[in-house]
Amino acid sequence: MPTNNETVTVRPAERMSGLPKQFFAALVAKANAQAAKGRDVINLGQGNPDRPTPEHIVESLKSAADNPQYHRYPPFSGYRFLKEAVAERYAADYGVELDPDTEVAILFGGKTGLVEIAQCLLNPGDICLVPDPGYPDYWSGVKLAGASMSFMPLHERNSFLPDYSAIAAKTADLAKLMFINYPNNPTGAVADLPFYEETVAFARKHNIVVASDFAYGAIGFDGQRPVSFLQTPGAKEVGVEFYTLSKTYNMAGWRVGFALGNREVVGLINLIQDHYYCSLFGGIQEAAATALTASQQCVEELTATYESRRNALFEELESIGWKASKPGGSFFCWLPVPKPYTSTEFADLVLEKADVVVAPGIGFGESGEGYVRLGLLAPEERLREAVRRIGSLGIFGSQA
Repeated sequence: MPTNNETVTVRPAERMSGLPKQFFAALVAKANAQAAKGRDVINLGQGNPDRPTPEHIVESLKSAADNPQYHRYPPFSGYRFLKEAVAERYAADYGVELDPDTEVAILFGGKTGLVEIAQCLLNPGDICLVPDPGYPDYWSGVKLAGASMSFMPLHERNSFLPDYSAIAAKTADLAKLMFINYPNNPTGAVADLPFYEETVAFARKHNIVVASDFAYGAIGFDGQRPVSFLQTPGAKEVGVEFYTLSKTYNMAGWRVGFALGNREVVGLINLIQDHYYCSLFGGIQEAAATALTASQQCVEELTATYESRRNALFEELESIGWKASKPGGSFFCWLPVPKPYTSTEFADLVLEKADVVVAPGIGFGESGEGYVRLGLLAPEERLREAVRRIGSLGIFGSQA
């Protein structure tokens, strides 16, 4: 028998050993190690908005925090006024009608919902179609469910859209869930209505639930508003869309997101959350409703800021001879890696020699090899400085 001094042997559940490695944790560690040397590191490798939350939203939270009603447990599925607010926003921006009671689930950030939907729909051995490259947390939910992933390669020659005709019929018939994401992380690509119409038809044919990750839905460039999957006829019959306030209103730390659309899927997400959480603090919900229903000028200004940064960055890229396509949305740029480097080798080189952090494409999937992702999350002059530093390495035959 064990003595009082012996430590219990912790035996993790099998699901814990199968979780994918947290790619960004390693990236942050490398950046911090370089900064610890006293180096002036320009970190463009992460997706953390650099601007503060608009003042009127912050003031709304401050006021709401005094409301004693919010000091008690909130309703398990959240306050109806917040569901009404996101339904109002979708009606105004996309012409999409949503029933707040049955077609809206409030999430602890979009990431939570993207992991939860796999728990709700997938059994061990089931197949999920996943974009490659794509957001790594799609993998997390699938792995926790004990399911398998079938990757959909995204290639520049196809505008970084999946080619449904290339998916084997047997695989499509066995798949139960599919993730899509436009504006896209990491490529910055956007999707149009014909693509979503094709997606709905494909999902109907093979009885697949679509999970549209619309995290960057407010950020479109060149006068184009990104299209919502839910604008497509029949979309609510085959899937849901995940929306978040993190990027639209610089509220990443507030953790407010939504699952919108298909009533059965929304109901399942609400059910699983009943067992995990007791919804968000009411004051945050009130401030989130303020964000959604007040003037959207702050969103327009934010998008204009990102577009101006994009243009400044690409002007500098051209000056050093680094050729790439401009993103149509999101706050990411997807840049080809010069030969003979791998994406990891190139990212390590520019960190060590130029003190610039970029994310190697391989971290987003095998089809991400050959690219690095760079975020527009620094002032224009810092973006220009980052490119000039990389240009000074002479890799691109810089003209500077």
